[in-house]
Amino acid sequence: MSVKGTNGRGKVPGRGGSDLRRADASAGLQADAPEKVRNVALVGHSGVGKTMLVEALLAATGVISRMGSIADGNTVSDAEPSEIHQQRSVVLSVAPLVFDGIKVNLLDTPGYADFTGELRAGLRAADAALFVVSALDDIDAATTALWAECDQVGVPRAVVISRLDHPRANFEATVAACQRAFGDLVVPAHLPVRTGAAITGLLGLLSGTVSEYDAADAAPAVREANTEELASSEAARGVLIEGIISESEDETLMDRYLGGEEIDVDTLTSDLETAVARGSFFPVLATAAETGLGITELLEMLTRAFPSPVERDLPAVTDLAGTPAGLLACDPAGPLAGEVVRTTIDPFLGRVCLVRIFSGTLRQESAVHVGGRGLSERGHEEHDSDERVTHLYSPVGSSLKPVPYCIAGDICAIAKLANAETGDTVSAKENPLLVESWDMPEPLMPVAIEAASRSDEDALAKSLGKVAAGDPTLRVERNSETHQLILWCMGEAHGEVVLDRLRDQGVKLATVPVVTPLRETFAGPATGHGRHVKQSGGHGQYAICDIEVEPLERGAGFEFVDKTVGGVVPGHYIPSVEKGVRAQMQKGVSAGFPVVDIRVTLVGGKAHSVDSSDAAFQAAGALALREAAAAGRIQLLEPVSSVAITTPDEYVGPVMSDLSSRRGRVTGTTSASGERTEVVAEVPDGELLRYAIQLRALTAGTGRFRRSYLRHEPVPASAS
Repeated sequence: MSVKGTNGRGKVPGRGGSDLRRADASAGLQADAPEKVRNVALVGHSGVGKTMLVEALLAATGVISRMGSIADGNTVSDAEPSEIHQQRSVVLSVAPLVFDGIKVNLLDTPGYADFTGELRAGLRAADAALFVVSALDDIDAATTALWAECDQVGVPRAVVISRLDHPRANFEATVAACQRAFGDLVVPAHLPVRTGAAITGLLGLLSGTVSEYDAADAAPAVREANTEELASSEAARGVLIEGIISESEDETLMDRYLGGEEIDVDTLTSDLETAVARGSFFPVLATAAETGLGITELLEMLTRAFPSPVERDLPAVTDLAGTPAGLLACDPAGPLAGEVVRTTIDPFLGRVCLVRIFSGTLRQESAVHVGGRGLSERGHEEHDSDERVTHLYSPVGSSLKPVPYCIAGDICAIAKLANAETGDTVSAKENPLLVESWDMPEPLMPVAIEAASRSDEDALAKSLGKVAAGDPTLRVERNSETHQLILWCMGEAHGEVVLDRLRDQGVKLATVPVVTPLRETFAGPATGHGRHVKQSGGHGQYAICDIEVEPLERGAGFEFVDKTVGGVVPGHYIPSVEKGVRAQMQKGVSAGFPVVDIRVTLVGGKAHSVDSSDAAFQAAGALALREAAAAGRIQLLEPVSSVAITTPDEYVGPVMSDLSSRRGRVTGTTSASGERTEVVAEVPDGELLRYAIQLRALTAGTGRFRRSYLRHEPVPASAS
């Protein structure tokens, strides 16, 4: 890896421009052994330079002939229209390269909190991560939250400090900020070498060599560090060596080092690579994508220090009945088990599924089983189907290159699967399996939409199915009380992307205000007289009923009591009265919301031997309830949810103050891990419509919350 010094195998990328041309090939990159694959996710806050780093790596290895640019909208990673428009990544993309005989699948993940689902999909498909930090910015709370996402899945990492070619770049300050935020095991493997104010090279702390970068040369020139450079880097070199030795499996190294022995560079390099692959040590690399600074060192880190798929544990699998199916191994000869980590809809190819193969070998023209479980609450019905893989590709961003097969440990794309969705398992038809699903973030911001016209409703329904198939963080709900079509999104940016995708498919739609599903009840006793008498020649309609209505306690539901005497209402018509009352309760009696928690007592009425009917007494019952409502006082009830907010301790005060402004009642606080606090409160649902956005603003993007329905409560006069 790069600590030994560059060997000149990497090429420095050329500068991007509008005349960008791709280095095209008729076939995709093919891996023949899991040991020669590296799956690496690029993780970092939006705007730190992940996409341009991918461009530089692809250009350095000849996958593309010249770098694209975000401003021109021609980068490999950001090819979706919403990405080009917003000039930031919003979906997971894959770009493979080959360096030193190793295939590296680069997974460019979005850095904005709304697209955490895409980040988690990328981490699921990856075996290691490049955590990218800009040399221009401090480590904010959102970046720390991304590091925690990586910690949660235990993925090995290296920290990449980007944009070192900028005049305001400060490598030393950024390293110090990383160590404060991520811990002391984040240690530089190189130091920048400056010519005047510009960084023109990198000093390898273990090798003692300097790689000098010059835009006119294709590869960095390597020389021995001079006396001054070695002296100025001595302290940093000691920190790196001590960190490596502390993670070494050779327990004698520390004693030998402290005793003054000079530890062999090859030994230190080997131990560093082992510690990085194990995920217990996080080297810091320095890069500048535009000039190519550090790209060769980064490529060597990717291929030499990062683990191959055979070194990582695989997710658990079960059969279709849920019975554990044993541990998988990353073996091309094993049972086929892969997972769809992203789904897109191509106008020509149909569904295109990005699949990480965990075990076995997926071949073109093979029969596979596609199974989906665990997302029914989000509108994704559980499904199983047997399909044939007719087209298999190696993805390069949005481009697809044909390949005949894909082995365990590699990533491929499958086109024209009829029913596959993100999160589904792809396995052998004769041995169907289900891979344990990864944790999906809960969408908590509702967006109400409606078709622009009746003719657009069918198109909207079809397009929603396609969009939801590729986005497990999207939940589609048709609210039974308000009859609104609700898209539950991760936030405002996510909602905009979903709407853009629908419109790109030709759907004409509009957003409308979200209606909170209120309910109605009687605030006190009331009586109602329902008289439904009509005579227009022939068979008439005749039904009269008198009712008494009284409120019940919250959550008691509905009671119907018959207290008629003397058969004033024949027994076979009494259920008709109740049916009419229930129908009117669903329609509402004041504001059009369902009526709940009342007891209705039938106390009198009249019937006609000829003109009375079931329909007449239903109408009379409904009319009696409306009359009672007009004579009594109706109370509106609003839904209240239990909300659990997890936030860094420093934001607890602002969060609790904000909850009070939302008519929230804090019911408790508990300490959570990592200097965080969980605040539990009861908050009216109407105050939570945009809380996902507002909590993010309050907590610098670090706050998270869960909600669950508690009950309906009376709407206070001040809020009605």
